[in-house]
Amino acid sequence: MSTNQEKPRTLLHRREVLKRNALSNSGLYKRIQAGLITRAVPLGMQRVGWPEDEVDAIIAARIAGKSDDEIRALVNELHSARKVTA
Repeated sequence: MSTNQEKPRTLLHRREVLKRNALSNSGLYKRIQAGLITRAVPLGMQRVGWPEDEVDAIIAARIAGKSDDEIRALVNELHSARKVTA
């Protein structure tokens, strides 16, 4: 088994994203609108999920004291990376 294997990507339900970010529903969607949290990935049948690694990266940036502008740049990078890996 290779030690360089990537961890499988996991999608988080909205409830988990709310819990990890200590946000309300409206707070989550306001941050998405402001470009401070990535958009959800549609899963079908009115279900969405957020990539766990993206949620973790944004939380780490907040903890590190990054500004809103720096977090917006990170969110843009994360959205761009989705297109590359697709």
